Amino acid sequence: MTIPTYLGLQTALSGLEAAQAAIDTTGQNISNASTPGYTEERVNLGESGPLTIPSLSGNNGAGSQLGTGVTVDQITRVRNTFLDGQYRSQNSQTSADNNNVTYLTQAQSALDEPTSSGLSSVLNTFFSDFNTLSTDPTSQGAVQTVIDDGQTVASSLNTLAGQITGLQSQATQQYDTLTNTSNGAVATDANEIAQLNVQIANAQAGGIDANTLEDQRDNAIDDLSQYSNVYVTTQSNGMVNVSFGNAATAAQNGTADATPLVDGGTVNLSQNLSDANLSGSSGTLGSLLGLYDPTTGDGTLTNYLNTLNGVASQLVSTVNTAISTADSAGATAPAFFDPTGTTAATISVNSSLTAASTPYTAAEATAVSSLSGGSAQQSYDAFVTQVGGDVSSAQTAQTTAQSVLTAISNQRQSVSGVSLDEEMTNLIQYQQAYQASARVMSTIDDTFSSLISMVSG
Repeated sequence: MTIPTYLGLQTALSGLEAAQAAIDTTGQNISNASTPGYTEERVNLGESGPLTIPSLSGNNGAGSQLGTGVTVDQITRVRNTFLDGQYRSQNSQTSADNNNVTYLTQAQSALDEPTSSGLSSVLNTFFSDFNTLSTDPTSQGAVQTVIDDGQTVASSLNTLAGQITGLQSQATQQYDTLTNTSNGAVATDANEIAQLNVQIANAQAGGIDANTLEDQRDNAIDDLSQYSNVYVTTQSNGMVNVSFGNAATAAQNGTADATPLVDGGTVNLSQNLSDANLSGSSGTLGSLLGLYDPTTGDGTLTNYLNTLNGVASQLVSTVNTAISTADSAGATAPAFFDPTGTTAATISVNSSLTAASTPYTAAEATAVSSLSGGSAQQSYDAFVTQVGGDVSSAQTAQTTAQSVLTAISNQRQSVSGVSLDEEMTNLIQYQQAYQASARVMSTIDDTFSSLISMVSG
């Protein structure tokens, strides 16, 4: 049996086409070496099906198989799904730590400690001036000074309460903006992932590589991971399901997620953007609810406000009690602080006090001055220490989380990113392969030409 005349040419041609595809892919990698989110592509080659020759030998009748060259099976992305998962998990944690530092630092700045404007200094001045008043309780100037001091104390607590309440409102506004089901960041990412899912499935069904679309989808999932935990599972048609929040943690631990945030081409926002699914989770959204959850009223900022309310209540109670206890028989000295204002937001000086009335005796002024360093100041000093400790812990966590995220990102980049040195080496290899296949074709062509010349001659 005669071997097909042009088999060698076809084999060499397949080598040329494969080398050309590899060169083109290498060029694509080099061109996108600096493109954010681009994943290195690789040409997967496979051996073409052999040509079976049933009876090649006229002596023994034995057959054989002849190679028919190479095929380009697929152009795939170089990804490590484990590193992708690690990166997204750490990205959630880092975003949470960054957000915590932002808010806690603002809370600490509001205290303005230790400065002459801070409440600690204001309280020291308040009690010190009451001591001065005790030496001359009939001095209208001294009385006015303690009234002014009291108003400064009350104003400081009012301002602190307002700033903490403002941070609560800021956290709620940020949370509502991110979780807006129409144009919030989570909805935007989720809808983009779902749309890309459909496009990728259609492309793969048509036998087309969807590498660029898959890069875009991975970038969207990476972006989504900053808001809360994500867990990704891949369907057989190329689509992915993305679980979100506490549901992602449960899914990662083996609990099926009936309504993932992204289910193929469908987005389930209301089920996933609930307080129950996000409270206690990681990411910016989990951090915001940890700082202040408007549904329950709980959170770190609420704890701060409660502590300040305790300081205000102690101050009103102890100062007013000290005055009433020190009253001489039959005396009716007015309360210094309005008894009805027992929170940081409502504390105020008794409006009936005037310097002209010289309302307090030396004993009453002494009783108030002796409260210096007492329960109210101790509570406030402990609060300042607590906030400082919270900020320090948050900053340490932030630094650690960022270092881990950078390390994982570098590992992922070493796998999926483009190395120009590697691509240049590959380019030389593919160029030589192309030239070799071309040489084979040239040799076969020369052989055919010589044969034709001999026959025609």
